[in-house]
Formats: sequence, structure tokens, C-alpha cells
Amino acid sequence: MKRRDFITLLGGAAATAWPLAARAQQPAVPVVGLVSGRSADASARPVAAFRKGLNETGYVEGQNAMVEYHWLEGQYNRLPSLMADLVRRRVAVIATPGITAGAQAAKAATTTIPIAFGVGGDPVKLGLVASLARPGSNADAFLSSRRVQFATLAARHGIPVAYPFREDVEAGGLMSYGTDYFDQWRQVGVYTGQILKGASPADLPVLQATKFEFVINLQTARALGIEVPNALQLLADEVIE
Repeated sequence: MKRRDFITLLGGAAATAWPLAARAQQPAVPVVGLVSGRSADASARPVAAFRKGLNETGYVEGQNAMVEYHWLEGQYNRLPSLMADLVRRRVAVIATPGITAGAQAAKAATTTIPIAFGVGGDPVKLGLVASLARPGSNADAFLSSRRVQFATLAARHGIPVAYPFREDVEAGGLMSYGTDYFDQWRQVGVYTGQILKGASPADLPVLQATKFEFVINLQTARALGIEVPNALQLLADEVIE
């Protein structure tokens, strides 16, 4: 083969292969593994809040990020195998909003994949982080999924019950006072997006809740024979008539 023929063939091969190589070098769309103790049917509003948080950081599900949803439906025994699978497939971030057992299982499964968590307890005492300001490392869904049953039983036996989330009151509970659950999901989405952008989870401070809600269900109060003072109603963020 003449030298100039060799050069021509090589040049042709390079021209054909370059677009393939360029495509191969394009960054893959990052995959987020979101693990919840709830069912998919009960999670429409929290998921919307999570996506809102992602959007705030410039990520849109289905465009520049993919989210895998894993619904435990209270079956926490699935956590070890699920986390092992997410780690094996090297997802970009493991998000565990509102599920303490999920955050603990994720931490036990990996020291390299970032974890964006949302828990109701003290994350330091739970062993999730070294401190709130410098994490230094990467209220229960099982009961929440049965809020209607609890509200029904409480009404049947005439027991006034205060709950941690507004969803419990919307399901028939008497009253609730606690953090904004949907804002927690949104913030997990924000941190997930920041991590996808390159932020180190070890340097992201653990945020403590600053927004609390007080909700009263007057229908339930009347059914229980309880008169809610007007002064208390005025303090509520929402009164369900």
C-alpha cells in the first residue's frame, strides 16, 4: 500500500469515528435513586415538591436528570438489597426524604455515593452526620401510610389526637403541629440538584426546619364533642371546616 493511500484511509476512518467518539464522551444523564417508605399513590404531592427543588437548581426530570422512584410501602426489610443495588449501579445521588431507616441503610451501604436525606429526628444522634454544620460524611412513613386507619380508630373510640403532619388532619385527624413535610421534600430536591452540580455533601450543612404548620379539623372536633376556642382557631395556619 502506498503511503498516501494509508494516510487517506486513516483520515477517512478518523472522520467517521470522531462523531462516535464525541458522542461517547458526552456526559451521561445522572440518575437519582429516590427511596420512600410510602406508596406511589400517596406520594403525588411530595414528589411534586421534590421536582420543584430539583428545578430550582436547574435540573428537569427527563431532560438533564433521571429519577428512579422506589416505593417501599412500609416494607423496610427491602432496604438492604435495594441500597446494595443502587450502589452497584453507581447512581449519582441517593435521596431519602422522610424516611430515617432509608437514610441509615444508605449510609451503611456506601461511603462514596452522596446521600440527600430528610429525617424527623436529630441526624447527629441517629449517626447520620458528625455535626449539623459540617456533616463530614455522606416521624415514620410506615405509620404515615396508615393515617386514615388511625384517624378512623381515634374517632371511633372518641380519642382526641394531635399529629405531626397536616396530611393526618386532612385524613380526619383532630389537629397537627409540625414541620412542612412537602418543604422537606423540596429541600431534599434542592440538595440533590446541588450535589449533581458538583457540591460536596460533606460541606452542605444540615438544615433544620424553620417552617411549622398548625392545622385544625373542626369537623373532627365536632364529631368528638370538642369545642375549639376561637382564639386557638385564629392561631392556626389552616382550619378545615
